[in-house]
Amino acid sequence: MLPHRRVYDEEHNQFRETVRRFAASKIAPDFGRWEEAGIIDRSLWGAGGAAGLLCPQVPEEFGGAGGDFRHNAVVIEELSYSGFAGPATDFSVHNDVCCGYLLSYGTPEQKKKWLPRMVSGETVCAIAMTEPGTGSDLQGIRTRAVREGDEYVISGQKTFISNGQMCDLVIVVVRTAPDGGSRGMSLVLVETDRPGFRHGRNLEKLGHLSSDTSELFFDGVRVPVSNLLGAEGGAMGALMSELPQERLTIALHSIAAAHRRPSILPRTTSSSATPLDLRSEIFKIPGSNWLI
Repeated sequence: MLPHRRVYDEEHNQFRETVRRFAASKIAPDFGRWEEAGIIDRSLWGAGGAAGLLCPQVPEEFGGAGGDFRHNAVVIEELSYSGFAGPATDFSVHNDVCCGYLLSYGTPEQKKKWLPRMVSGETVCAIAMTEPGTGSDLQGIRTRAVREGDEYVISGQKTFISNGQMCDLVIVVVRTAPDGGSRGMSLVLVETDRPGFRHGRNLEKLGHLSSDTSELFFDGVRVPVSNLLGAEGGAMGALMSELPQERLTIALHSIAAAHRRPSILPRTTSSSATPLDLRSEIFKIPGSNWLI
């Protein structure tokens, strides 16, 4: 069991018990099957919404619990500590990454439409940045959104997109100005039932097997200009504002998962620890030598 820390209060501790019960009753019985299938059941999203695990930071006016990031952190920690890395990733991308963009940059209409659905699990959200040949250097993206009247026409391809098979809504990083550098990039909401959108392969991975990670294709997808998220040309600023929290969630995942291997933590946090200590302990974890 993860130790109590002073940053959490009694409300968070009670919520932690809810997450633990959810993991034991709703994830554990089917986790092995999901790992083999490479994807969770869609029903887990509705169950997560009903239990209050989805987007707990959303204000009550949009159907949320009005919590804070500590509630999000509790979900991450408990699912990761339980060993359910795939569902933990799925929920985290939806809760901790995508939801933040809508809360920070969404119009009142966008928030009213999408946040209640994300809280309930009716809508699963993904964010699409990476492209074939374009990873950390987002200025190299080639997916384009060309304005035609009151619509954007989106063409391009994305890859390694978490929640890519299951998503109903995608926050897509697109180029709206061909020669604008980082200032020519925008965020656009794309519903996955629009003509021209296509889910690609569910990609094989070495870990987080039940977290669907996919290619996405946009073949002349038309969306209204009102689907622009934030200002046109404002994608890079939004990404730089939101990505630090995403990196924080990775730390929360990692620390909680490490607590499942208590033999690692005392040695690597002591003054006498060396890099060799950590490496030798990691190699004791079955399968880890396939990755290193």
